[in-house]
Amino acid sequence: MEVFYYLVFGFLAAVVAGLELSKNNKDRINTSQPFNSFKNSYLLVYSLMMGKPIADPTLPMSLFVYAFALRVTILTSLTAIQSLPGDWLQGPYVYFLYSQYGFSKGEIGQLFIAGFGSSMLFGTIVGSLADKQGRRRACVTYCITYILSCITKHSPQYKVLMLGRVLGGIATSLLFSAFESWLVAEHFKRGFDQQWLSLTFSKAIFLGNGLVAIVAGLFGNFLVDSMNLGPVAPFDAAACFLAIGMAVILSSWTENYGDPSENKDLLTQFKGAAVAIASDEKIALLGAIQSLFEGSMYTFVFLWTPALSPNEEEIPHGFIFATFMLASMLGSSIASRLMAHSSPKVESYMQIVFVVSAASLLLPIVTTFLVPAANVKGGSISFSGCIQLLGFCTFEACVGIFWPSIMKMRSQYIPEEARSTIMNFFRIPLNIFVCIVLYNVNAFPITVMFGMCSIFLFVASILQRRLLVIADKPKSEDWNAMKERDAEAEPLNVA
Repeated sequence: MEVFYYLVFGFLAAVVAGLELSKNNKDRINTSQPFNSFKNSYLLVYSLMMGKPIADPTLPMSLFVYAFALRVTILTSLTAIQSLPGDWLQGPYVYFLYSQYGFSKGEIGQLFIAGFGSSMLFGTIVGSLADKQGRRRACVTYCITYILSCITKHSPQYKVLMLGRVLGGIATSLLFSAFESWLVAEHFKRGFDQQWLSLTFSKAIFLGNGLVAIVAGLFGNFLVDSMNLGPVAPFDAAACFLAIGMAVILSSWTENYGDPSENKDLLTQFKGAAVAIASDEKIALLGAIQSLFEGSMYTFVFLWTPALSPNEEEIPHGFIFATFMLASMLGSSIASRLMAHSSPKVESYMQIVFVVSAASLLLPIVTTFLVPAANVKGGSISFSGCIQLLGFCTFEACVGIFWPSIMKMRSQYIPEEARSTIMNFFRIPLNIFVCIVLYNVNAFPITVMFGMCSIFLFVASILQRRLLVIADKPKSEDWNAMKERDAEAEPLNVA
């Protein structure tokens, strides 16, 4: 392996270690012992969820053809985005497992599409049920659903695997709403300081989306390559992690709800969430910002391998993935320092994060025009690829800042009564966008796709600026007032 990869990895590792070790009292949030126990309990569960080998990375049909069957890295990166040691173990083996069962690239593409489609169709339903029936119960349902999805990987039957993808999509919707909703509600129910939430968020991303991802990837490789247990082994290990996490949830978590009104059906819950988004500009802006950033992030996952190896250069996918995760850890470490202070506000520094993200994804376009293209097939990474890799690491660091920061903003602006429902509403445009990308990645040059992502991120920075301006503006109407108004209104009155 080239020295360049080790230099980048070593530099990032040194910076992360330096940031963590150099924290002083000003960079730390003074908390209480009860909070620390609560935080550690949540981090244990979150890390177990994230360690599960993700069984539902979503890959485009066209990308399979374009990027030599999407090697370990893309699958692993998709894993990172989609799930929690259960989540990260499966990533590199999904495509390989399906191909071992003899399915064509088109059939495998349909399986991946099913995951996002399922999340889009059922996300708002399961989110509303989480608010109504209880977030702890929804987290347990997530564990059970994903365990069932892992079990389906033992079958070579296409219909069974499709069922597993649908279950995985439903579980993903729960993952991205129920856990965070439970945490926020429980945090405030126990009377903890609001600023302490940022500490839990940043630690969750640092551990679950960074360190655990790297360790789980190595463990999955050990099971398959060293132990020769086959490509299904990571899924079985994921199920074990999920079962352990579920046991912790059942034994130590208490239940909390959004709006427990007994006379409120799902349709009313959907309507209330939609009204909340439409009536509060801050919630609408937050949803748009999240969709734009995550849409760009998913697209990046599909594109970085062909961007670094346009002439089929030999690149160490697994090592680069580990480097990306280290960059994400760097970002979460920076976020923890920023959120430990009252200034700058999250709404302020995220403008800069989005601009830097946009600039980092412009590098593939810039290098196309400024760096002479190599005409030799194969070989090691090119000079252009080295520049792009540095840019991609910068983007991953921005991702590491984004996650805890968007979590903090969601905790501030989304009403507790419909938190899970609204969070899944935010994912509808994201899932639609990803499904479109999955079918059309190969229809456009890679520079066009990166340009689109850069534009999305720049727009996100503009919307973030607007959110900063109105951040202290009081809500036009609170949740209870909206409920009372809707209850008094005639069902068919559109005047």
